[in-house]
Amino acid sequence: MTREEKSQVIQDLTAVLANTNTVYLADISGLDAQTTSNLRRACFKAGIQLSVVKNTLLAKAMEASDKEFEDLPSVLKGNTSMMISEAANAPAKLIKEFRKKVKDRPILKGAFAEESVYIGDDQLDSLVDIKSREELIGEIVGLLQSPAKNVISALQSGGQTLSGIIKTLSEKE
Repeated sequence: MTREEKSQVIQDLTAVLANTNTVYLADISGLDAQTTSNLRRACFKAGIQLSVVKNTLLAKAMEASDKEFEDLPSVLKGNTSMMISEAANAPAKLIKEFRKKVKDRPILKGAFAEESVYIGDDQLDSLVDIKSREELIGEIVGLLQSPAKNVISALQSGGQTLSGIIKTLSEKE
């Protein structure tokens, strides 16, 4: 690869990193061709972009990026695949699900999700628990609707009780 080609790849990777809030770095080495194909297909269905990257070029792209990747470049050793997704927990869920079929692969090296850095495969459960933007909005809307529903319900039941009392009093006379 020539110097110009490397420079272009670094620029492309920097642009990709600038346009996403979720980047997972995984090791998929040791998977046979069929299993790798199944992983790529699963990523495509889940809306996750999977690509194999050169460690030094990705490290330089992270360095050139405006985002703070902290210690994430330190995990760039050996084979590295980059998973990019809109939903912060989608790649973690996919990795966890895929491991049910293939025991120990892919291995999570690290992730940058929602402005936080996660290093190591032991962080996978924490990443699965991250709520997506849509889930958080749904929870907030539900919480905001709850007090209004309680007030309306109380007014309706109170009105029925009051009308029942008035009706009972008028029947007694």
